[in-house]
Amino acid sequence: MATSAHSFARRPLHIPALPCPFPNEINVHHAEVTAESQAWVAASGMLPNADGVEYFRRSELGSLPARTNPTVPQVSLRVITDWYFWLWAFDDGFCEREGIGDSPATVARALPSLLRSLDGEADSSNPFSLALKELLDRISALGTPEQVDRWRVAVKEYLFAQIWEAANREADAIPTPEDYLLMRRTTGATYTCFALIDLGGGYRIETEDWYHPDVRLLSDLACDLVGWDNDLLSYAKERHSDKARHNIVTVLATHKSLSLQDALLEVAQLHNDAIATFVERREAVEKWAPAPVLAYVRGLEHWIRGHIEFSFGSARFVQAWPEDTRWPQAV
Repeated sequence: MATSAHSFARRPLHIPALPCPFPNEINVHHAEVTAESQAWVAASGMLPNADGVEYFRRSELGSLPARTNPTVPQVSLRVITDWYFWLWAFDDGFCEREGIGDSPATVARALPSLLRSLDGEADSSNPFSLALKELLDRISALGTPEQVDRWRVAVKEYLFAQIWEAANREADAIPTPEDYLLMRRTTGATYTCFALIDLGGGYRIETEDWYHPDVRLLSDLACDLVGWDNDLLSYAKERHSDKARHNIVTVLATHKSLSLQDALLEVAQLHNDAIATFVERREAVEKWAPAPVLAYVRGLEHWIRGHIEFSFGSARFVQAWPEDTRWPQAV
């Protein structure tokens, strides 16, 4: 695997548009829930210091759950927002922390405490474990055992995938496109959030529908779109701390010998192709799907569009790019 990095030498860079045909909405409970979740994460002990607490306060992170879940009731939005905040805190405070995130052995040894939390037994000395057990209890109160188990399985897969990322950091390696495209669906934790779409919305997808090939394809496409769009817009931020090794822009630029600008354009083309395929397959699903499946597909659409709106409006992404970067006029 390659280890090259890419600079901003050739400028100005042009950020391609990410067209999306799905509606742009935000949950009416956004402000109140965000304030409550900020207080929750600050009191949890997961953030290492006051700077971390302030980062969560000023970064407007609550707009992502509110945009990706615009129609769920307030109690559901609160649980979902807390889960997103747990993921951000874990990613920043554990996965990418020096001496931890670059040691697969250290990450592996930390997993049992978290895995036990998902089975109902928290480690009182580990704030991430305690918060995870609390979230399990609250999610269990909202959903059926089957829905909760889907979330638990997705979370466990996400946690194990952190060992792969740590191994790449330890080896100073950039994964191949084939490996990265496969693993991105797990390392990004997006499926842990998709598992809460029907639960948060107050309905339930039957097992045979959840695993139906058409539904799985739409879920994979939505997961890919979220991951690729995030990679494109967060590239400048990520390259400062981790060489953006776990980023499709870096992966394509390195292994296909592309300039940074050409890599950005190729990711945008991947986005366009996936959107077209999603719309096409959605039409096929609409011919057979019951109401809960159609509601879930709308939830995927909210996720795709909501993530784009959040990312383009995120100062932590936008301000990391050079000042002369050219941005699209509209998404």
